Formats: sequence, structure tokens, C-alpha cells
Amino acid sequence: MFQKFSTAFIILMVLLLVGRAHAQTAPSCLSFPNQLNQSQKAECQNELAQVQAELSQAEAAAAAQHATTTSIQKQVSAIAAAIKVEQLDIQAKNLLIKTLGDNITDTQNQIDSLDAQIESNKQDLAGMLREVNQADHTSLLEILLSNETISGFLSDAANLELLSHDLNSLSQELAVEEASSTAAKGVLVNKQNDAEDARYEIQQAQKALQANQATQGKLLAVSQASEKAKQAYVSATQKQIDAINAKLFALAGGSNAIPFGVAYQYALSAQRATGVDPAFLLAIMTQETNLGNNQGTCYLSNPSTGAGVNVRTGAYLAKVMSPTRDVPPFLTITNDLSVDPYHTIVSCPQSYGWGGAMGPAQFIASTWMGLVSRVANALGISGMPNPWNPEHAFMASAIYLADLGASGGGYTADMRAACRYYGTGGSSCTYGRSVLAIASNTIQPEINTVNGL
Repeated sequence: MFQKFSTAFIILMVLLLVGRAHAQTAPSCLSFPNQLNQSQKAECQNELAQVQAELSQAEAAAAAQHATTTSIQKQVSAIAAAIKVEQLDIQAKNLLIKTLGDNITDTQNQIDSLDAQIESNKQDLAGMLREVNQADHTSLLEILLSNETISGFLSDAANLELLSHDLNSLSQELAVEEASSTAAKGVLVNKQNDAEDARYEIQQAQKALQANQATQGKLLAVSQASEKAKQAYVSATQKQIDAINAKLFALAGGSNAIPFGVAYQYALSAQRATGVDPAFLLAIMTQETNLGNNQGTCYLSNPSTGAGVNVRTGAYLAKVMSPTRDVPPFLTITNDLSVDPYHTIVSCPQSYGWGGAMGPAQFIASTWMGLVSRVANALGISGMPNPWNPEHAFMASAIYLADLGASGGGYTADMRAACRYYGTGGSSCTYGRSVLAIASNTIQPEINTVNGL
């Protein structure tokens, strides 16, 4: 009797929590026009602060629930807490986008005003320069002869001195305005990136919300079932987690595949050292593996020219490794690791450029050497880190990605870092879009399952 009452009470509380979240009316800030007045700006900021405070409390409660989740009933409570977090997160991000949109408009107006003033001052400056240039080609004797009186001559000389002073002042003013415009444009880009990040995070939160709502439905059904059915559900869930952990995570560069659970632990260690998101790092490794499989594997055979052979076919390839940039550090790496440089796998060249990328992270030797001391320190090892060792490669990749701007996470920062990792640069690229899609659609759901989310 008590068990039935306990289960019914939990279900009722879950429905009340979810119903309360759905019953909340849309925040008033979101109903405001795009251009906010001062009162509306203040209201939006207050509403955002309130929702962010609620979100922090909900996240703490969800973490506490997750830490104690050992039964179906507690899983029901934990999933309800997670749903509340996601709903508040979506609400907070929508409010943030609203306030950022207004800030972006204000900043753009400021830039337009500054640029208009700069253009006006440039025109004035050009006119002054023409006058000064004309005066520079007129001697004092010519000025004196062109005036009928000494007072007229002195007046022209004074005007010339004043013009020179005005020219200097206008030049300084123009420099200040251009600096202000440059700074404002930097602020604008940051705000636009923040808004794009928030939109992406809303998409991810909506995916998580849908998944958790589906899980909630299953849990509510299981919570009312027999004890045998509950145990079957728990067993099936654990089998799914075990299967994901055991699934082999393929690696590029001739390295053997490792279990996903091991790869995830390497990514977590790298996150603690660098701040790079584990799902993003694992997606980079997946993308590098896909590219590495397409390129094939090679051996260096001629250090003087960088020529080598395809491992599978034995075909001669002229540009396996840059003889000036990468062969010398490659020989250092292989010597320190006591491996044969002419039977150590590297990537084959593409249709353009050189090959020679090493291991799971596909670093060329010259880039690897620039990371050696930091990788060794992060791993707590002495000597040369091994590019073909997955743990070493994961840490090196995370350090490099952090240098490229991925340490704080966020869609735009990760996209730019991925594009720079690949070598194209820019704010978006095919490689980066593929990496983020893998992280969002494949890696993160598996991480969530492993973590019981």
C-alpha cells in the first residue's frame, strides 16, 4: 500500500513540475518589439537574471538527484529535474537572444554614426591638406607681395598657422574615431557570436528535452509495473551503456581502435587540462579518422626528398613528407621513441600539398614538436610524447584546439577552432560543420547515455 502511494505521489509531483513549467506564460520580455526602450531593457535584464538564478538552482538540484539515482522512482525524479533545467535553459537563452538583439542594433547604430563622422572628417581633412599643400608652394615673399598692407600679410600668416593647428587636431580626432569604430566592430562580432551560440544551444537543449520527455514516459510506465519489469528495464539500460562503452572507437594514423569508454575518459582528462568539450574533441578524432581512411597510409623512404610508398599498394609517392619542414622533426620523434622512421605509418599526400600526418590526431611532425613540452606536462610524463599513442594524441589535440579558441566551448568558437585545425580558417567551413554535426548527433547522445542522462 505504501509503495503504491509513494509511486503515485512521485508521479503526481513530476506531473506538477512539468505542468508548472508548461503553464508558465511566455516571458514578457519576449513580447517586446525588437528595438527596446530603457524601461524594457531594464525589465529584460531583470527577467534574464531571475531565470538564470532559477536555472542555477535547478542545475544544482538535478546534479544532486543524479548523484543519488539508484532506483526507478529516483530516476523519475532525476529526469523531471533534468527536464526543468532544459526548459529554464531554453527560456534563459531566448531572453539572452532578445537582449543581445537590442544590443546588436545599438552597437550597429553606433558604428554607423562613427563611420559617417569618420567619412565627414576625412573629407574635411582632404580639403585642409589641399590648402596646406597650396600654401607650401607659396613663398613668404609671394604672400607679402600679394597683400597691399603688412596687416594683410600678418593675417594670412596667422591663418596659415591656424590651418596647420586645425589639421593636426582633426588628424588626432580622426584617429580616435577610427579606434572607437574598430573597437565597436569587435564588440558587435562578439555579440553576434553570442547570439549564434545561444541559438545553437537552444537547439541542443530542445533535443535533450525531447529525449528526456520520451525517457520520462518510459520511466512513468515502468514505475507502475511489476518489480520484474523494473529490473528488466534497469538491466536493458545497463546493457546499452556497456555496449556503448565497449564499442570500438576507430582511430587514424595506423593506431588500433580503442573502446569508446576509454576514448571518453581520455577526452575527459583532456577537458580537465584544457577546457575543450569532450564531445567536440571526440568528433575531431572521428573526422580525422574519416579523412585518414580516405588518404591512406604511407612510409617515408627518402628523407632528402620526402618521397615514400603507399603501405597497402607499395606505390611510389613523391610528396609523403616535407623534407625541410617535417622530415628533421620526424626523425627526432622516431629516434626518441626508438622506432624505425622508415616503417612508421604517416598519412599519404592528398592531391595537393604534403602528407606526413601522424597518429590519431593527424599532426605533422613540425606541429607536434611545438606541443611536446606541454603535452608531457599535462600527462605527467618525461621524454617524448608518442603521436601514435591515443592518450597522448587526445591531449595534444585538445591543447592545440584550446590554442585555436575552443577552450571555452560555444558553437562559434568550436567552429572557428575546427576550421583552423583543418587549415582552412574562417568562421565556417565544411570540415567544421561536419565535426559539430558528429558531436551533436552522434557523440553527445552516446555520452549522455553513458552518464545516465
